[in-house]
Amino acid sequence: MPLPSALPCAKSRLIAVALATLGFTALAQAQPVQVVTSFSILADMARNVGGEHVEVTSLVGPDSDPHVYMPSPSDARALAEADLVVFNGLQFEGWMSRLLDSSGYQGKLVTASEGTRPLPYSGLSMEHADDHADHADHADHADHQEHEEHAGHDEEEHHSSHGEHAEEHAESEAHADHEHGKFDPHAWLDLGAGAIYAANIRDGLIAVDPEHEQDYRAQADAYIKEIKAMDAHIHELLDAVPHDTYVIVDHAAFGHFQRAYGIGFLSPVGISTDAEPSAADLVKLIEIIKQRNIPALFQENMVGPALMQQLSEETGLPIAGTLYTGALSESGPTSHYLGMMLHNAEVLHAGLADAQHQQEGHQEEHHEH
Repeated sequence: MPLPSALPCAKSRLIAVALATLGFTALAQAQPVQVVTSFSILADMARNVGGEHVEVTSLVGPDSDPHVYMPSPSDARALAEADLVVFNGLQFEGWMSRLLDSSGYQGKLVTASEGTRPLPYSGLSMEHADDHADHADHADHADHQEHEEHAGHDEEEHHSSHGEHAEEHAESEAHADHEHGKFDPHAWLDLGAGAIYAANIRDGLIAVDPEHEQDYRAQADAYIKEIKAMDAHIHELLDAVPHDTYVIVDHAAFGHFQRAYGIGFLSPVGISTDAEPSAADLVKLIEIIKQRNIPALFQENMVGPALMQQLSEETGLPIAGTLYTGALSESGPTSHYLGMMLHNAEVLHAGLADAQHQQEGHQEEHHEH
């Protein structure tokens, strides 16, 4: 009579196997989407849009310069294990194509800048100051608002198609290390473009993880709302700055910021920090500083201080603060994208106000004498 007692044991084993299978399936479903981004600003955007469903790795870390980055074998391994790769495009990461090839990655690519309004770049900022002054006019804000609307649901059809072309963009836009194209790639420094970045990342996540589409859409909507609110706040903050104001920065990264918010930027170096200014460039810049009565210099977080210190000594202008361009900080308010953008606006506003007060004080002293 052993058979009846064996049946419960067999049934127990079947239940145990079923429970183990369910547990394995639940564990597999709980694994986050592995997202690899080219630099830290994109990583912060991906975390905001992806939330708990993503695990994000940034190839270029905080306070590090993506322009001169040299990929390592561990970067290739990270790409090989990724479910989604996000990069800027516009030839910002000249090293990306080689890294993708060496990693063998065949998955989904998101070109974050896809759909933003291009900004032609035609040489060193200081050689085209008059042309840039035209872009700085706040009348351009209407165009800014128009391209900002692409980040809402009305343009989802536009964004759903960008993923199909991302692979060909990866090859055509990043064909050589440290080589940059005819457009300014720093589009994220305009928050209107930043909202489009977030929508592109949303679409990429939905493509690789459709099960959590509703969450990605809700999180992207909330994040884009924050981006637009910050954009409005920065406009309000910088509207008080005269539209013909120019400042000096390390390299020509602020074209999109200039077009969106009105302050002009000049630099002795082009759109990549891997270039070195010539003595003639520095002499010309010093002449322009004096001719235009430029009030202040600003250091960039991912660039050494030598150039700005030299210009400060040559011109007597103060270094009025540190701006963030292609890298977040390790900690603090500038360790995320919106905090970085607010910091830049506040530092510019305060630095220009202080410089204006100093100039007024010098003028009063001159009149007294």
